[in-house]
Amino acid sequence: MLVLSLSAIIGLVVGLLGAGGSIMTTPLFIYVQHMPTIDAIASSLLVVAAASIFALVRHGARGHIQWKTGFIFGPFGMLGAFIGGQIGSHLPGKVLLFAFSIIMAITGFAMFRNRKNSVVATILKPQIGRLILNGVVVGFITGVVGVGGGFIVVPALVLIGGLAIKDAIATSLLVVTMNCIGSFAGFALKFGGDPLIALNKNIHFDFEIIALAILGASIGSIAGSQFSSRVKSEKLSIAFGWFVIAMAVFIFIENLTGSISH
Repeated sequence: MLVLSLSAIIGLVVGLLGAGGSIMTTPLFIYVQHMPTIDAIASSLLVVAAASIFALVRHGARGHIQWKTGFIFGPFGMLGAFIGGQIGSHLPGKVLLFAFSIIMAITGFAMFRNRKNSVVATILKPQIGRLILNGVVVGFITGVVGVGGGFIVVPALVLIGGLAIKDAIATSLLVVTMNCIGSFAGFALKFGGDPLIALNKNIHFDFEIIALAILGASIGSIAGSQFSSRVKSEKLSIAFGWFVIAMAVFIFIENLTGSISH
């Protein structure tokens, strides 16, 4: 029941902010279920993908998803996430987490600096070249550490895609779903052996726990996406910025003190 309850809270954040799922789900699996890190990362990607899909339906019903922008950014993010996942599984965890926390802090402060632009309606045409480039870069960065990357995708859609914050949050759910699938494939698949493509035997899944987490996260994401329509855009932008910075500080300190050691 603890996993179900905490997953519902995680889903609430995903539905409300379009981000934060993997950042919270992975520690949940590590510290509550005592999973090895690689198992926790791969499992969290499945949970966040499911929660994002449920939240996507609710946001889509209100017309906030910018499909063209999402389907330009998303597939290239998915490709970058897959490549990042392949590379990330071979890099030192501490180095990745320090870099990860710094990137999070930068994006959080960027949201504060540009929040005036996030309260207007989406009227700008997407810059296709920049969206493709940033999709690959953002996908790669998030794929390396095995997350959906909404905390970077939302600012990217606001600052580069020209989307209003609520449209960026809704559209990010589409991108996050693709990134989770790409990153999961990057961690779960191995290449170059016999056969050429095989499952990574170092990863093990507890499908009972994953199912509970998906159930809780999906329920929470539906509630979060519904509640987001009642919150002012500027408040969402500020809340998102503080959330990203707080998580950056948490990850940095946890990594510095050696708490994340699996």
